[in-house]
Amino acid sequence: MKDLQQILNALQSAPAGGAVLATLVQVEGSSYRRPGARLLVIADGRRFGSISGGCLEDDVVQHAQEVFETGWAKMITYDTTTENDLVWGVGLGCNGVVHVLVEKLPPQPVWVAALVDNFRQRKPTELAVLWQSPDPTQLGTRLAAELAAAPKFPDGAGFQPAALTQAGMPARYPKPLSAQNTEMFRQVIPPPVPLVIFGAGDDARPLVRMAKELGWHVTVVDPRPAFAKPERFPEADAVLVAHPEEVPAGVAHGADTLVVIMTHHYRHDLPLLRALLPRPLAYLGLLGPRKRAEKILADLAAQGFAATPEMRLRLHAPVGLDLGADNPEEVALAILAEMKASLAGRDGRPLRERVSPIHS
Repeated sequence: MKDLQQILNALQSAPAGGAVLATLVQVEGSSYRRPGARLLVIADGRRFGSISGGCLEDDVVQHAQEVFETGWAKMITYDTTTENDLVWGVGLGCNGVVHVLVEKLPPQPVWVAALVDNFRQRKPTELAVLWQSPDPTQLGTRLAAELAAAPKFPDGAGFQPAALTQAGMPARYPKPLSAQNTEMFRQVIPPPVPLVIFGAGDDARPLVRMAKELGWHVTVVDPRPAFAKPERFPEADAVLVAHPEEVPAGVAHGADTLVVIMTHHYRHDLPLLRALLPRPLAYLGLLGPRKRAEKILADLAAQGFAATPEMRLRLHAPVGLDLGADNPEEVALAILAEMKASLAGRDGRPLRERVSPIHS
């Protein structure tokens, strides 16, 4: 997600020379990145994102220069399934076949504007990347909705010889896509993962910074105006002043939302748990020892609010994986690691103990 956000930001300020986008569209076997990974090359030489662990990028940039000159999209295949790859190839050692589409982007692509707008509205976006077609002018990235809007003709109908526009781009005529001999990668891109942090103490600051490194949307909430200041959390997307008894209706309500309570104040944690436990959150964590969490739950029960088994199962208390964390940065790492594992449906065990494939 962070890569894609950087690419979108770069495209909105790209120079007149334009940009070339490389998209990982298919993987057979193992690879460092999965389909949907992207690398953007700007005409002035800057690049954003990645499609591998750093071993393919330099070669892809060389192909990008050709695409800059011709305007024609091209497919690149890296086969690392043989020992010869160490001799003549890029030395990936991943034992997989990687297919990458490299395309020159037109000025202000429609799908880029839609993706930026959908991120702002917290809506998903479905993209389609056509990477094989008898009509080379059709290769490239588009909104999936454009496919449904295309007129229907027999396979192959409407094919016209391509022409180059003044911008050096192959002309894309409004003609249908042929279903014959075509390959397409479709991807639903969700909005950035929402993380809400209740508590604006010093230990929340590394958590905000590290969550933003993951490309997440971060909101900080605290009842103390002296702590809930945007200048204390410059990376945060929102910093709100609100009392626990009045958790904002628009905060921490979605089934995709991650929440951590780290106020360090018992009188704040209790009403926060009362408000948040019934919500179908993706993750709810509480900082502090287990006995403290059990006392809060017992006090809530005494007040007439008994947490159901499902609520207790959703509550991560103490919060975080057992990493031996001993300072705010390490605690933030432990919290984010558990959140990521929860989102992925994993248990956080070492990969060497995993018997099934790393990627589904």
